[in-house]
Amino acid sequence: MSTLTTSPDKLRIAIAQLNPVMGDLQGNLAKAREARKTAADAQADLILFTELFICGYPPEDLVSKPAFVKACEKTVQALALETADGGPGIIIGSPLQRESGLHNAVMVLDGGKVIAERYKVDLPNYGEFDEQRNFQAGAMPGPVNFRGVRLGIPVCEDIWGELGVCETLAESGAEILLVPNGSPYHRSKMEVRHQVAVRQVVETGLPLVYANQTGGQDELLFDGGSFVINANHHLAVQLPQFEELVSMTDWTRGEDGWSCADGDRTWLPEGEEADYLACMHGLRDYVNKNGFKSVVLGLSGGLDSAICAALAVDALGKDRVHTVMLPYRYTSDISLKDAKDCAEALGCRYDIVSIAEPVEGFLNVLEPMFAGTESGVTEENLQSRARGVILMAISNKFGSMVVTTGNKSEMAVGYATLYGDMNGGFNPIKDLYKMQVYALADWRNHYLPEGAMGPEGEVVPQNIIDKAPSAELRDNQTDQDSLPPYPVLDAVLEALVEHEKSVEEIVGMGFERAVVERVEHLLYIAEYKRRQSAPGVKITTKNFGRDRRYPITNRFRDRH
Repeated sequence: MSTLTTSPDKLRIAIAQLNPVMGDLQGNLAKAREARKTAADAQADLILFTELFICGYPPEDLVSKPAFVKACEKTVQALALETADGGPGIIIGSPLQRESGLHNAVMVLDGGKVIAERYKVDLPNYGEFDEQRNFQAGAMPGPVNFRGVRLGIPVCEDIWGELGVCETLAESGAEILLVPNGSPYHRSKMEVRHQVAVRQVVETGLPLVYANQTGGQDELLFDGGSFVINANHHLAVQLPQFEELVSMTDWTRGEDGWSCADGDRTWLPEGEEADYLACMHGLRDYVNKNGFKSVVLGLSGGLDSAICAALAVDALGKDRVHTVMLPYRYTSDISLKDAKDCAEALGCRYDIVSIAEPVEGFLNVLEPMFAGTESGVTEENLQSRARGVILMAISNKFGSMVVTTGNKSEMAVGYATLYGDMNGGFNPIKDLYKMQVYALADWRNHYLPEGAMGPEGEVVPQNIIDKAPSAELRDNQTDQDSLPPYPVLDAVLEALVEHEKSVEEIVGMGFERAVVERVEHLLYIAEYKRRQSAPGVKITTKNFGRDRRYPITNRFRDRH
C-alpha cells in the first residue's frame, strides 16, 4: 500500500456508507478493512465510518456488558495498528468506557495509533432513542488535528439538538464538520436531515459531511443517503439510499476555507417507492442477519398477505419464500383463486392446507364446556389460531421464519388474534396503515424496486385490491362490519397516534364524536396485544413499540 501525504490545500475523504451487523465485531472489522482498502486504492487521505460502526447501532443494553465494551475497543485498537502503513486515516465509532463514564464515542486512527477520541454530547432520549439510559454525555469537544487539517466531529444528535456543539467546534477552529450518523428511516426523513445540516452550515459557516449507516437492525431501517453540503449551502454530494458503498469526496482549501468538489448526486426515492424499499430491506436484513434460510407466510387471498408475499420475494427471492393457503368453510372460491394467482405471479411455492379438521377438533373438545352459549368471536378466533399453529409447525419443521402480515390499522384497534394471525417472527407492514398498504400494492404493480429479486409486472392481483377486505371468519363478513371505513379509521388513528390529538380536536376536523371515542377506546385496550406482536419496520414518525409506549393498564379516556 502506498504512503499518502495530505497536501495542505487538498484532501480526499472517503465516506463509508455500510451495513454493520449488531455485535459482529470481527465481521464489522472485516468490512472496515475492505472499505479502507477501497479508499487507499482511490488515494484517499481519510475514511469516515458511521456512528458506533464497530459494534452496530443502536446497541441498546449490550453496552451494559463490560466484556462487550472492552471487546469493541480492542477491535478498534487492532484496526489502529494497521494505519501505520501510511494509508488513509480512519474515523470510526465505538462505545468507550472511561473514568468519565461509558461514552458513545468516535476514535480517530492514524500512524498506527489512536490519535484522538471524541464523545457524543447530545444524547437523544425521544422516539426510538433512549441513549441517556446507556451512555454518559461527553464534554464539549474541540477539533481534531488530522495531518494539518482541523476536523470537527459532532456525532449524529450533536447536529440536531440545541446544545451548540457545532458552534463550539467552529469557534475553536474546526475547518470541516464530519458527522458520523445512525439516523433511521421514516417517511420524508431525508428532507429533514438536509434542513438540519443546512442550519448547522449556516450557523457555523463550515462545510459538512453527513455519513449515515444503511441496513436493518430489528425494527429500525437505516437508509444511508449520506451527503456533503458546502459552506455556501450547495449540496455537493448526495449518495443513494438503501445501498452500501464507499464514495470519494475531493476537497480544496481556498481563501474562504475548505470546499468539496461536486461528486455523486443520486436521485432519491420518495413516497411509496421509499416506503416499499424500507420494508423490503428491513425484512431482508432481519431474515439474513438472524440466520433464517427462508420464510413462510399464510396467503389468504387478501391484500395484506399478498403485499407481504411480494415484499418477501423481492427481499429474498422466490426460492426462499413458501406461501400457504389455509382455507376453512368460510373461505371463498374467489380468495382461493386470488391467493393462487398471487403465488403464481411471484413464482414462489404455494401449498393448500385445510384447517377444517383441527378447527372441528377444537370445537368438539370444547362443546361440553361451550354448551348453551352462542357461537361468536371465540369460534372465529379458533380458525385464526389453527392457522397460526400450522404455520408455526411448518416453521419448526423446516426452519422457515413465519412472516406475519397485520397492518398498523389492525394492530392499532386490536383487529388481530393473539397466537393466531399475530404469530410470526417479523412483520414488514406493521407500521403501514391500511390505505398505505393499498397505495404500496398499486405502486408495486407498476414498478420493480431497485435491488428487488422478484418479477416485474402485476404481483398483487387487481381483484385483491378491488374487493372488500375480509377476515372470512363467518359468512359474508367484511372488515367494515366491525370497523369504520379504512379512510376514516386511518385518519382518526393518525391523529391519535402520530399527532396525539385530543378527541375534541379530531371531532373539530369533521369526524363523528362516537367514531372517534370508539377508535380511541379500541386503541387503548389493544395495547396488551401490541406488546406481544412481532417486530416490524418503522415507516411512520411514531411506530408502536419504540416510539409509542403506553401502559397496558390504563383507564384514561379523553371525554368532556
